[in-house]
Amino acid sequence: MKSVFAFIIFFLADISMYACDACVKQQPEILRGITHGAGPQSNWDYLIVSVAAAIVVTTLFFSIKWLLWPGEKEEKHIKRIVLNYE
Repeated sequence: MKSVFAFIIFFLADISMYACDACVKQQPEILRGITHGAGPQSNWDYLIVSVAAAIVVTTLFFSIKWLLWPGEKEEKHIKRIVLNYE
């Protein structure tokens, strides 16, 4: 387990080595050195990615919340059909 964790940390620490010099020059400062390509073409790209990230984080939050604390307490809830089946 320690070796897997160390590999992940090493990989994430060295991620800037993956962009070539031509790509680094084309990218905005905040994304420079992370990936290949020209980067965002306009401010709309930042907006689209921000909205998508917000949707993903919200979905993850509610998925974990409702997985851990489902909140159904009614005796006539549909899950009782399965749980109380004899």
